[in-house]
Amino acid sequence: MKTTSIALLSLCMMGTFTASAQLGGLLGKKSAGKKSGSFSTVWESEFDNKASRLALCDGDGQYIIGTDDNSASVLNADGKAVWSGDYKKLTTNKTNNSEYQYTIWKEKGGYLFLFDARKMGTDRVAVLDLATGKELWNSELYQNLIPKGTKAEEGTDQGELETVKYIDELDSFLISQKNSVILVKANTGEKIWETNRFKGGVGKYVYDAKRNEIIMVNFKPTALGALFSGFKNQLVRINAANGDILWDATFVGTIEKELVTRRAIIDLWIKGDKIFMYLDGMNVYDYNTGQKLWNANYENDMQGSNGGLFSGGKRSKIYRTLADPLFTDNAVYLVMLGGRDRTKYVEKHDLASGKLLWASEKITGAFCMPNIYLAGDKLLIQVGGKVQVQEFRLEETSGSAGFGAAMALGGFGGGGTVKQWVPYIYWDYKNQKNSVLCIDDKTGQVAWRSERFDKRITDFILEENKTLFVGDGDEFYGYDIASGKQLFDVKHNDARVGKATDVIDFGEKVVVLSEKGLAAYNKKDGTRAYASDKIKGVDYFYHIGDNYFLRDQRNSKNIIYGIDMSNGETKGSVQSKGKGGSPKYGNGIDITTDGEYIFAFKGKKVEKIKVNN
Repeated sequence: MKTTSIALLSLCMMGTFTASAQLGGLLGKKSAGKKSGSFSTVWESEFDNKASRLALCDGDGQYIIGTDDNSASVLNADGKAVWSGDYKKLTTNKTNNSEYQYTIWKEKGGYLFLFDARKMGTDRVAVLDLATGKELWNSELYQNLIPKGTKAEEGTDQGELETVKYIDELDSFLISQKNSVILVKANTGEKIWETNRFKGGVGKYVYDAKRNEIIMVNFKPTALGALFSGFKNQLVRINAANGDILWDATFVGTIEKELVTRRAIIDLWIKGDKIFMYLDGMNVYDYNTGQKLWNANYENDMQGSNGGLFSGGKRSKIYRTLADPLFTDNAVYLVMLGGRDRTKYVEKHDLASGKLLWASEKITGAFCMPNIYLAGDKLLIQVGGKVQVQEFRLEETSGSAGFGAAMALGGFGGGGTVKQWVPYIYWDYKNQKNSVLCIDDKTGQVAWRSERFDKRITDFILEENKTLFVGDGDEFYGYDIASGKQLFDVKHNDARVGKATDVIDFGEKVVVLSEKGLAAYNKKDGTRAYASDKIKGVDYFYHIGDNYFLRDQRNSKNIIYGIDMSNGETKGSVQSKGKGGSPKYGNGIDITTDGEYIFAFKGKKVEKIKVNN
């Protein structure tokens, strides 16, 4: 199932017609790589409308949708029109100006959810069948689902709205209202149950199929914030069949949402008879009673630059600075943030009792500690490394499509151009202390360390819990995990592909993703297997199915390269000429979940591209 975005940013999307022009701007023999190949175009087609709201495919590429505020057009895998139409004609309640819309993809088709927030009158909701275009249901019962009258659109979710949560396991929508939460069937709109004991948006949920129960936490959504009184943070266990609240527990803390993805920064796990909630540390509850059993809390250090308001043409925030909890059958390892000295360290807790088994030494000067790894009786700690940056940039685009959404986000138009807040997600390195720290799992004492990482440190790759592979900007290293002995040191800068940014486990090789290409090293001795020719700039890497892709988003472009990881050759590349697509892949691009096909969008036009010839 693939859930995809509402186009708040008026991400201009794309269409379809049978023709010969390469809509996505395929880069052929001139594309970078050890050996330049080229993708082949399967077909080019055209939407019936000019897609300025949504333009994307389902995970299998069987359906491709393009929408604007008032209409939708859907193609099949062959680029042929399946259906199209104006919303006011497709819906019986004349839902029309839908600035908020998103898709839920199912095995065959799915749902197109439309929100018509009317300034004067009753809000309208409608759900269309993506396979046929037929209206499944509509309603005017649900009000205040989206913010009104302010720039609150800045805080609105880039997928489901804060007030609407799709529960995949139940094929249902949870809809938050002022005084209650309502579960309705996604395909009919029939109300299954309503409860007034849970209020707010659903920040995170876990479905327990064995018990047919939902564990979920709430937060105060932007749309309903002004309507709430006496709001409280709730963790609840709920009977999914009838909505009965079996227990609820309050918790301390504020659930924030990521800037671009709008993912709630909270995690839940059910392990045996306990619920683990990761929010500013670990909070553990008894599954049967909701009683809090133990906690290990600290301040969260995820931060932003240019944060607060959209201003100065850019807003950024930084994430992935602390490793996720590492669970074993009887313990959990947590990366902790110290107090005033801002140190970082690792604690090991007994899973059942929460008893602190040991705490590692405190590390100063580390901006992030993003990964921890357990290898036999050793815990390996990555001190330093890349962090995720999510940001919006105010960019000028030609044409008037999307003016409403641009204005909603503080953008403005004139002279045939529109300024829009465009989302970017990428990895970056901050100046900090970098090292490999190996801890004895029984005692928490340092077994060995290496601090040979002057400029940066990549993530780790472990081979059979015996060997550790890691890179810095200019070198590539292998270590014996048991002893800490350095097995080899290869000068990565000799590969002439720029500074290392990431490492990829590829069979008998480690592929080092770098700022200007790839270099691969043999695990057995560190010898270089290959180095690709230069790619001008790489800011993201994707492993999709059996396929590997690099992305270059410099200078407001979006280029996707397909790479043969066995030899470093470039299969082909496509440069987006449009807006929209999936936020995961950047403007104008979507990729099937098996990585075999790329869709490039521009206006009404769509191009289907085959990755492997």
